[in-house]
Amino acid sequence: MRRWSSMVWMLGSAAAACCAALTVTLAHGGAPEPAAGALRWSAEEKAVLASLSLQRLPPVPVDPSNTVERLPAAVELGRRLFNDARLSRNGAVSCASCHDPAQQFQDGLPVSQGVGTGTRRAMPIVGAGYGPWLFWDGRKDSLWSQALGPLEDAVEHGTNRTRVAHVVQGHHRQRYEALFGAMPQLGGLPADASPQGSAAEQVAWAAIEARRRQDLSRVFANVGKAIAAYEKTLQHAPTRLDAYVEAVLRGDAAAGGLLRRDEARGLRLFIGKAQCVSCHNGPLMSDQQFHNTGVPPRDVARPDRGRAAATAKVLGDEFNCLGPFSDARPEQCQELRFMLSDDPALEGAFKTPGLRGVAGRPPYMHAGQFATLEQVVRHYVAAPHAAVGHSELTHRHAGAAAGTHAERGPITLTDAEVADLVRFFDTLNADPKSNPNPGVAHERR
Repeated sequence: MRRWSSMVWMLGSAAAACCAALTVTLAHGGAPEPAAGALRWSAEEKAVLASLSLQRLPPVPVDPSNTVERLPAAVELGRRLFNDARLSRNGAVSCASCHDPAQQFQDGLPVSQGVGTGTRRAMPIVGAGYGPWLFWDGRKDSLWSQALGPLEDAVEHGTNRTRVAHVVQGHHRQRYEALFGAMPQLGGLPADASPQGSAAEQVAWAAIEARRRQDLSRVFANVGKAIAAYEKTLQHAPTRLDAYVEAVLRGDAAAGGLLRRDEARGLRLFIGKAQCVSCHNGPLMSDQQFHNTGVPPRDVARPDRGRAAATAKVLGDEFNCLGPFSDARPEQCQELRFMLSDDPALEGAFKTPGLRGVAGRPPYMHAGQFATLEQVVRHYVAAPHAAVGHSELTHRHAGAAAGTHAERGPITLTDAEVADLVRFFDTLNADPKSNPNPGVAHERR
């Protein structure tokens, strides 16, 4: 089995099953609240709280399709490539442009800005190595394959494979060859050639001899593998929520001083009445799955199909787990081999984002549609119909859909409860005392 199967089960399925059974019953029950944030929690609630703690996060899974990912030399090469703006057509865009370490490895923009303007928001990359699918729509199946996508994207880095190879040869050759062996000869190659580029670049690529094309694509793939090795060292730092949960589980009386009363009430809503934890579960607060929740499209005339349009892309990707540049054996690529691709629920569905540090990175949703967390919460309460596909939220209101969504019913919150839930998200910011980086994440060095 590939590395993801047991990991996704650990981080998602068990937590989701537990949370689905609890979200109806855990809202504002029990004895009166004591002072500050020291609510009384039932044994069932404590089990859900424990599942959210960063201390329960297992080590990042090994990716068999990238055999260099744990080598310090790959991490260092990847760090340099991650910050190298020469890997862009205009020499001004690096991976760090959209994944800024000072902004939780994202950019704070509604949609990404590279050499042009994108159509979706940059996802934070911390913890990305825990999920089997990358990007909002899951069109990549590994972190190294994901790193390659923006390089050849016309509005992100806007570069191509021959340019990338020349940058590596001119500025990173010694480190590259120490990891991957001798670089191919680049003499006589066109300056701009790629199977994914402009029409002229594609013609130039087709004119290159097949063996040399293979060599260039392998250099390109290795660039992605090094960047992924660096990205996998990025870790979440503990938060006030983590400290509170561990104190509650220890029975420490000091727990009440770690959260304000409104934050603690918001936490109870998060795991109960508001039903957030049904999808935002586990230590990363994401089930790593795809959901249509009726988020309005940025372009009403051309609504984004999300996951439904991505499955063919990942299956046809030469850099996927089963492709010629993967280090994995076919039997280690189970997620790709058995990927669900024909479910109507995938229409308009997007990946559940993790919530750690969420209060510090507006705007929200896959294309920055909402400016504030209050707007996000009120969207889930309103449960509008989806512009494309069918929203899980409207199924809850209708009570017509099979499974847990209909069983849980609609989300109903008072204005005071909305305010409490929004205040709870402040507890997910990294503790400055444990993290010198102002963002939620830090580098493991």
